[in-house]
Amino acid sequence: MNAPAAPRPVLETQVVILTGMSGSGKTTALRALEDGGFYCIDNFPVVFLARLLDLMGHTAGELRRVALVVDAREGRFLREAPRAIDEIRRMGGDVTVLFFDASDESLVRRYSETRRRHPLAGDSGSVPDGIAAERKALEGLRGVADEVVDTTQLNVHELKRLVHNRFVGPGNDPMGVTLVSFGYRGGIPSHADLVFDARFLPNPYFVPELRPFPGSDPRVRDYVLGQPDTTAFLARLEDLADFLIPRYRAEGKTYLTVAVGCTGGRHRSVAIANELAERLRARGVPVRVWHRDVDKE
Repeated sequence: MNAPAAPRPVLETQVVILTGMSGSGKTTALRALEDGGFYCIDNFPVVFLARLLDLMGHTAGELRRVALVVDAREGRFLREAPRAIDEIRRMGGDVTVLFFDASDESLVRRYSETRRRHPLAGDSGSVPDGIAAERKALEGLRGVADEVVDTTQLNVHELKRLVHNRFVGPGNDPMGVTLVSFGYRGGIPSHADLVFDARFLPNPYFVPELRPFPGSDPRVRDYVLGQPDTTAFLARLEDLADFLIPRYRAEGKTYLTVAVGCTGGRHRSVAIANELAERLRARGVPVRVWHRDVDKE
């Protein structure tokens, strides 16, 4: 009886393996790839990589980029990791291995700041002992790495930018904007990065023929957007967005939540949020809109 054929990897799937020292920035790098559209798995036994790629072949192309963290937590699987990676490469798999490292002094300082126990510290609980044991355990993975990234002098934002530019591309902006309309009587959205108050504008609530309709209705929209102060307000919001978005992006921010409020959250804020969304989309900014209080009386 013939043995079953080994699963073959999906050759068009891009695989990025993040490995290296604990505290060197693997989690930050994984989040940067997740923000860039990668399907991410932490603490994945790399000996199962071929099977994972085989399963991904049944997703109708929905999963084409995957990032995995492989490190000392693998235990007994760790010594098999270089062989498993080499096997996928010989079969034509698109696999990139990044090994993250930092000086011992930097790693000790980071552990001191977080007050976490090193996973390989053993009975002594000593961070330096754990670092030494981890370096020895990861020698094989370091040897098959395509690139060693020293994060000693990198802050979180610089590391995210490095990984994003390497695998997503500087021209592919992952940062999206969520516009939230709300009513002040329901409270300011706690997750908002920026909040703008539209209560200085004439209120359609006091126009009897407009009161029953939300700000998305053409009659209410035209009333709100037809005010001279609305025109000036939107122009300033656009200018502020043009100024802030590239700077937030440069600092590694992946999303921005902008809240626009009026008294009830049904008329003015809805019309302005919708109009601002259209203007930002025309600039190529990915925008989601959520009208939190539009259905409240």
